[in-house]
Amino acid sequence: MTKQIRFNAFEMNCIAHQSPGLWRHPSDRSTEYKDIEYWTDLAKILENGLFDGIFIADVLGIYDVYHQSAEHALTGAVQVPVNDPLQIIPAMAAVTRHLGFGVTTSISFEHPYPFARRISTLDHLTKGRVGWNIVTSYLESGSKNLGLNTQLNHDDRYDIADEYLEVLYKLWEGSWENDAVLRDKQAGIFADHTKVHPILHEGKYFKVPGIHICEPSPQRTPVLYQAGASARGQTFASQNAECIFIAPPSKIAAKKIVQSIREKLKQEGRDPYSVKIYTLLSIVTDETDKRAQEKFKEYQSYGSYNGALTLVSGWSGVDFSQYQPHDKVEYIETNAIQSMLDAYVNADPNRIWTIEEIAHWNSVGGNGPVLVGSAQTVADELQQWAEDTDVDGFNLAYILAHQTFIDIVDFIVPELQRRGAYQTEYRQGTLREKLFEQGAYLSKNHRGSQYRKANTDRLAQAS
Repeated sequence: MTKQIRFNAFEMNCIAHQSPGLWRHPSDRSTEYKDIEYWTDLAKILENGLFDGIFIADVLGIYDVYHQSAEHALTGAVQVPVNDPLQIIPAMAAVTRHLGFGVTTSISFEHPYPFARRISTLDHLTKGRVGWNIVTSYLESGSKNLGLNTQLNHDDRYDIADEYLEVLYKLWEGSWENDAVLRDKQAGIFADHTKVHPILHEGKYFKVPGIHICEPSPQRTPVLYQAGASARGQTFASQNAECIFIAPPSKIAAKKIVQSIREKLKQEGRDPYSVKIYTLLSIVTDETDKRAQEKFKEYQSYGSYNGALTLVSGWSGVDFSQYQPHDKVEYIETNAIQSMLDAYVNADPNRIWTIEEIAHWNSVGGNGPVLVGSAQTVADELQQWAEDTDVDGFNLAYILAHQTFIDIVDFIVPELQRRGAYQTEYRQGTLREKLFEQGAYLSKNHRGSQYRKANTDRLAQAS
């Protein structure tokens, strides 16, 4: 049976997301990011291409590690300015029926109680199409602007995340019973107060005594995404995530990470294939291989060396300005994204990276590989990637907004469909139902489901 390939669009509410410098291209639309039409146009393109969803990254800080300065981030619009990712979701939901929305927010910068309400609101407004990418944040600048003297230790952030999720599960899953809402106009009773419960949470990091102030949304808990590939991050993901995003630079590195994640899931008593794993890629395609290669070379001419190293320095926590272009990249343990340097240094023993090579690599498409060619060539490579690495799908970063996604929808999607490797229609229901062919709620073997009230589990809608 042909393995099915899934697509997410990788986006951010900013200008230069994964391809610093490409905003200068005459066909790029990313400087329109402040306009509603930019996002509604994109949503319609992606739904036309039957994408699972749009995965929206975010940072609350600035990339100021490179040269210990914000200069290159600001002059090159390297993920700054950056706007709130949640506020663009309702506009995109209004012009689509099926597209999912994976939004990134950090557990480090918002208390779980108001955050629970924000996500429940979005889940209601989208009729159950919301996912949440759980991050602990890695930029020192973001922590300092929220009054912290320094960024918390990498593993300590995950300890806080464990309790943060516990609070959210209690609010989303356990506070309101499924039949608590009556909407009885004649009796004048909206909700049965005996079926709405305070969560009475008292933990090491949070104290939340009250009820969830939203009635249950279509999914209760949003589909849970996580992108931690470090050892501690994988443990957290294996306990909580339903979809995992990885961003290795090579197939060998991807295979190693996927194997590790599947093994962690087994150790946690979960089906290793109950989680969808998406890896970062970009695609440049056209009618022929030659035209695609010419297009790629043109894109490369707009790539920014300093912009790329601004991103890599911020992601890794290492100031790459202190090295010469031909210096070899070495692993340094930092308080940022620990798995990033590991993927360059340790995952592929056949490849030794220099600073210059990393800058060139990340200037077009970010940290992930770029597949270049005709629809047939790229489809061959995508299927080989899925076979060799055991990933379920691809988080596709744009190089030109929105032309990259238009090209993928026009060329790649029909070719994969002809091969029986891509969906030809959406499943009905919520995002969780579309992705997993289960009910709208967390599955019964998920950590969060233990917080449901007993009668909730008996209802048919529970998975």
